[in-house]
Amino acid sequence: MARYIFITGGVVSSLGKGLMAASLAALLQARGFRVRIRKFDPYLNVDPGTMSPYQHGEVYVTDDGAETDLDLGHYERFTGVSARQSDNVTQGRIYQTIISKERKGDYLGATVQVIPHVTDEIKAFATADTDDLDFVLCEIGGTVGDIESLPFMEAIRQLHNDLGRLQSIFVHVTLVPYIAAAGELKTKPTQHSVRELTSLGIQPHILLCRCEQPLPESERAKIALFCNVRPEAVIPALDAPNIYSVPAQYHAEGLDDEVLRAFGIETAPEPALERWIDIMDRYANPEGEVTIGVVGKYVGLPDAYKSLHEALVHGGLANRVKVHIRWIDAELFEQPDSDIAAQLEPMHGILVPGGFGVRGSEGKIASVRFARERGVPFFGICLGMQMACIEGARNTAGINDAWTTEFGETSEPIVGLITEWMSEEGLQKRSADGDLGGTMRLGAYPAKLTGNSVVAGIYGAEDISERHRHRYEVNASYREPLEKGGLIFSGMSPDGTLPEIVERPDHPWFVGVQFHPELKSKPFDPHPLFAGFIAAALKQSRLV
Repeated sequence: MARYIFITGGVVSSLGKGLMAASLAALLQARGFRVRIRKFDPYLNVDPGTMSPYQHGEVYVTDDGAETDLDLGHYERFTGVSARQSDNVTQGRIYQTIISKERKGDYLGATVQVIPHVTDEIKAFATADTDDLDFVLCEIGGTVGDIESLPFMEAIRQLHNDLGRLQSIFVHVTLVPYIAAAGELKTKPTQHSVRELTSLGIQPHILLCRCEQPLPESERAKIALFCNVRPEAVIPALDAPNIYSVPAQYHAEGLDDEVLRAFGIETAPEPALERWIDIMDRYANPEGEVTIGVVGKYVGLPDAYKSLHEALVHGGLANRVKVHIRWIDAELFEQPDSDIAAQLEPMHGILVPGGFGVRGSEGKIASVRFARERGVPFFGICLGMQMACIEGARNTAGINDAWTTEFGETSEPIVGLITEWMSEEGLQKRSADGDLGGTMRLGAYPAKLTGNSVVAGIYGAEDISERHRHRYEVNASYREPLEKGGLIFSGMSPDGTLPEIVERPDHPWFVGVQFHPELKSKPFDPHPLFAGFIAAALKQSRLV
């Protein structure tokens, strides 16, 4: 029977609950336990699929086609356990489910209320499909005291009572700020946060205290006394040099030992941390360095490209090099006086990521052209692949009016709306005037690679499966002129209708993919495309 760890946050947001949950799960997994992590999001959107990246960061897509919170990316990267639709629920989805049931008459005329109907739905989500697990970690989004999170707090309070003391615990992530003027760490915010939590009927068993300075034993004892926990259960969490050192750091502070003790588990093997030690060694002791220019439109918020950032780091780990990422606003290259060469010449590789909307599109196309003409390794992802096809159509295939119907009407639709495609559920159909939310081509789809292609060599296979998130696709009817211009379609959907990968065999490294390979990359298993891209960038760095 699964044991539950409910993770809450207090004092301020952005304390790293998701990273903490991922690190703790990795430690439990390293001890031989089977784990899964779930995220409760208090906002009223059904999912983050229609939210601006500036509002919410990236949308993380699972194999089964769910658009989820970016924390699920942390969960996958740290544990290797593929996230699924049932691992992320929002308050919006909870209410949508309840209202749908009410309209059908499922409540038999009862008055529908937060308690018990909303809380019961949350509890059902938390406990579904957990029979084969040892631990389920449930992260509650937001901060204690938020109005939006109250139904979730009440639900986990009830669930703790339902499950019993030895089957569920509460871990509270809090802040112990350092006041430089006083030269002191202050415990009062943590005390107030725990008091707020206990007023909701939740007594934390473990406190993870984020702090910039070492937490003295006297302060740990003080927090323990006022917050009604054992001193050993007050775990300091200092800022780490990189996120992949966090599991080992938390183990050194005794977090996983304290969790097992709280569950009454007296005997458990020590965690096998060899792979994390190897990752830390590769990160701390690189044997070279490269600079990658990412030309995008959401570069003002790094979380908008969180998985992409990590996948580039993983590519560096695979090649034992340090990757410097320079985020470049694509709109800069649309200015009349823009000097593209000055911006891109120092780059050892150029990457154009996914995105939506016309803003910055011509700047991305200009970046593709620079990479093609100068022989700089190029990697286009989703919209980046589409821009590479439009650039190739205009400048090597003689189709001057090449464009995409996503940005308006065009006589040469190199890229167009996909209205139907095959999935495991059968034929999927979409229309231009349909809903935006949840209507894209989402989740894992297979592709077949050309046997003698660059990408087939990189993958070491001709049949692959990758995750998608898009509603526009390169028009396969333009394949012949594009290939005559040197842009080869080296990956297609199994039925041969949807282009998945393009490449330029006469270029040092030029690959565009319609899917999002960054979503499947892990520090201990870097995605082969990112490993190959960084290897090409390293070779480029030795030429300049």
